[in-house]
Order: sequence, then structure tokens, then C-alpha cells
Amino acid sequence: MIGTNKLLVLLILEGQKMEVGELVLSERKIFFKYSSDFLDRGINISPIKLPFTGEIVSAKATPFEGLYGVFNDSLPDGWGKLLLDRSLSSKGINIARVTPLDRLAFVGSGGMGALTYKPEIENEKSASNVLELDFIASEISKILQGTDSDIIEELYTLGGSSGGARPKVFVSYNSQTDDIIHGAGNFPQGYEDWIIKFPSSMDNREIANIEFAYYKMALIAGIEMSECRLFKGNSDRLYFGTKRFDRDGSKRLHMHTASGLMHDNFRMSTMDYGHLMDCAFQLEKHVKAYEKVLRLAAFNVYSHNRDDHSKNFSFLMNAKGEWRFAPAYDLTFSYSNYGFHSTMVAGESKNPGKSDLMKLATHFGISNAGTIIEHVREAIGTWKETAKECGVTRQNRESIQREFNDLNV
Repeated sequence: MIGTNKLLVLLILEGQKMEVGELVLSERKIFFKYSSDFLDRGINISPIKLPFTGEIVSAKATPFEGLYGVFNDSLPDGWGKLLLDRSLSSKGINIARVTPLDRLAFVGSGGMGALTYKPEIENEKSASNVLELDFIASEISKILQGTDSDIIEELYTLGGSSGGARPKVFVSYNSQTDDIIHGAGNFPQGYEDWIIKFPSSMDNREIANIEFAYYKMALIAGIEMSECRLFKGNSDRLYFGTKRFDRDGSKRLHMHTASGLMHDNFRMSTMDYGHLMDCAFQLEKHVKAYEKVLRLAAFNVYSHNRDDHSKNFSFLMNAKGEWRFAPAYDLTFSYSNYGFHSTMVAGESKNPGKSDLMKLATHFGISNAGTIIEHVREAIGTWKETAKECGVTRQNRESIQREFNDLNV
């Protein structure tokens, strides 16, 4: 089952299937070589760190265990990694011997974005077609508490290639019938790919309502987001869901995180929003990219979203090789491990405010920065009203508002 030494990397982009190249593990080092046919297409899947050349190349051992960031982006972390490790351990496999190439083989064609890997290690069980959210939440809770779940394989099928700390599942959703089924990428007409999140053991009980309110505020602030909504279990418990922006119907888009693009270790990040602005401009080749990042930075500052690490920003590439800043995601009230912003604002991470945002804007020549920042502040000012509409209790509305009031604005 494990011991993968060679993987073929494919790109299934907007319905087109292309052979990208080959990953090889030799003497505990990972090598990659682009296929000559793919190079001829001129589509650069990772333009900052992965050399676009016919030479055999290898990445440094850190931060991604010898993988280039574009391939590391395919790997699960947090919840998805926990599921895979639990699944392998239940089969008697020593997870310390599982290599990054083994993990990519387990991801196969089921990861985010458009990259797929062969040979693929197929999961032994498939998930039930019809999903009941409360039951899934109950089984997730068992795993988070360290006990066994009877449906570990099904949970891995549903969310084993997902990133982020919060448990989540990939589903197909029909907005006309309100039906949720499993079958991502192979769903009947009328269904679309969605992600549904479940609370972790550390989350506020109203995390779904709070994140939905943040989604509403972000739209008011002029931030692009994929469609989000609240899903209801049989017990009327609510779960936050978002439509996948790396899918367009049955077609895939190439997705690359800022972490993967810039080889930033998101757990010990040194990234600044200035780095993100520079990256966005390099890819989009338009000064509007600066404004998108500034708007998001201001939102995270004024909404106390401090878990704004480099895996929470992504870029999308289409079949023409054109890049754009992906819709925002994972916007909610949060702290980072140390209480600071995970991504700095002009060098400030403890308690950034307007002066730091303006310093950033001045450096990149954003002439309408004041207007953008004020627009965002007005959107955050709707918190109490928006949160009430989204079902957040008075206690949580006021608690979060007090945190807003204490910010260095």
C-alpha cells in the first residue's frame, strides 16, 4: 500500500487532461521533471518557486518535506491529515514510514484544484450517497475526542483531502431540492460541489452562524466570496457551507495557495500583506490586485480575523494560463496561536491599525486606500445587525463587538 517511488502528475483543467511531469523519490530526496509536451503549452503552474524548465529539479527539505509548494498544496493538513493517519493506523501501517509521495497517491484525483496523481491508491470504502449532517458531526466529535469512529473510511472519503484545522466534508448540493449527496465531480444534473464545515472541539457553538455573518459583512465590504449558506441537520443544528471556487460545474480550476506559491511555512509564517500584494500583482499583472489584497487585509484587521495565514489566501489559473486572486475564504472571528495576526501588516502583527494599512497602501501606490479602508470599516460596523439576522445570540454579538472596540483602529 505504501512505498510509492514514482508518480505521474496530471492537470485536468477546464475539461482538458494534460500530463504535467513526473515526481520521483530517490535516496530520500524528491525530484521533479516537467514533460516536454507540457512545457510547449507554456502554462506555468507555479511561476515563483518551481523552475519552468526541462531540467530535473528538487526543492529544499523545508518547508514541505522536499516537495515544491504546488504539489504540497494537494496534500491535506489538519483534519484531512488526521483522517488519513487514523485510517492508515487502523490498517496497522506505521505512519512514520508514509512519505509525501505516498500521501499524494492517496489524494489521487480527489484533491483541491486541478492537479491529480497516478498511480492512485484507491480508498477501500465509499461514503453513503445520502448524507445526514448530525450523524457526521457525531462521528467527527468521536475522532476529535480521540476515540474510534465506525465510519473512519467513509469520513476519509468525504473529507480526507481537505485542508485546514476545522473538520469538513466535500458534498454535492442541489439548491432546488435542498438535497445533499456524496459524489464530488460526478454528480447528477442540478448538483454542485460544496464544502460543509463542522465545529472543532475548540470552536464557539455558534461558529457556523458567526462565519455566515462574516460572509455577509465581507460582501458588504466589497470582497469577492464564493456563495455560502447554512445547512441544517435533522436536529435543526446549523453547519456552515460554501460553494467550491476551484470547480466550475464538472470542470476544475488550478488552485495554488500563497503558502505554496511563496514556500511560506504557514505554521511559522513570516509573510506580510505586502508580500501577498507583490505576489498578486506578479500573477494578475494589474494594479487592481493591490486593492483586492488591501481590502481583505483591512477586513481581517477590523473584524479580528487573526488566523489569516498564508494557506488562507489562494490564486486560480484557467486553461489559458491566466491567474486571478481567488475568492476570499475562512473569514471569521479568530485568534492565531500567539494572538497576533498570522500575516503582518507593514511589519506589524500584534495590533495593526489604519496607520499600518496606509503605510502598506502608500508603498504600493494605492491612491484610493482611504476610501477602501473606510468602506470596510462601515461594513464591519453592521456586525450587530448582520449577526442578529444570521442567528448569532446577543451574548456572542456583544462579546465580539467588544473585541472590535478594543482594536487599534
